[in-house]
Amino acid sequence: MTTRARSFDAAAALYHASRPGYPEALFDAVEELAGIPLRGARVADAGAGTGIASALLHARGARVLAVEPGDGMAAEFRRAHPAIPIVRGDGDRLPLATGAFDLLTYAQAWHWTDPARSVPEARRVLRPGGALALWWNDLDPTVPWIAEQDERIAELFGAPAGPQPRRTPDGLDLTTREVRWSRRIPLDAHLSNLASHSAFLLLGEPGTREFVDAERARLRARFPGGTVEESYVVTLCVAVV
Repeated sequence: MTTRARSFDAAAALYHASRPGYPEALFDAVEELAGIPLRGARVADAGAGTGIASALLHARGARVLAVEPGDGMAAEFRRAHPAIPIVRGDGDRLPLATGAFDLLTYAQAWHWTDPARSVPEARRVLRPGGALALWWNDLDPTVPWIAEQDERIAELFGAPAGPQPRRTPDGLDLTTREVRWSRRIPLDAHLSNLASHSAFLLLGEPGTREFVDAERARLRARFPGGTVEESYVVTLCVAVV
């Protein structure tokens, strides 16, 4: 798991340039389920990566402190978001003061933690009545072309197609909500997003290039104008502690 998690460090610039952001509706849902307005809230964004979620939380008026273990990802974060503070650490050993935060977020990152450690750490750093918010942003497998692509990826890696099950925290009263959204992007941007995922980073450049070239040919036939409409489902889980 650590090898996969740290695979992003060598591709931090690609990750930052290619990964999608999140819709405003997601942050509306976080505020509603947590019962905490983001404006002025003390937010720790764990597993912050290159700062995609941190920047959007900051734009909503939150006082964000990012936590990131990877050298390359942290360097890209600092380059892209010099106004947002970042500290080095991970969800199993948060370098944060006890009871100091209103909200602890994990955007696409909770699955890299050990819940036996990360749940007690979340309880420790949150104030009473604070909230833990986890979310995952997945391409919508109910869209036919996305389902077909998932099947080809699954065949390549010998894994089940579609979004994989995620471990959610035991012992917490979680409320879950789905937020659907879409974006229209150039075909090459869609392919770069695929290539930025850990499975492809570990596959290596030759194997990734072969798969991406084949996908480019397939998707050009489906999207002759060169613009892909990606449909997403964000799965949000919130627990008030």
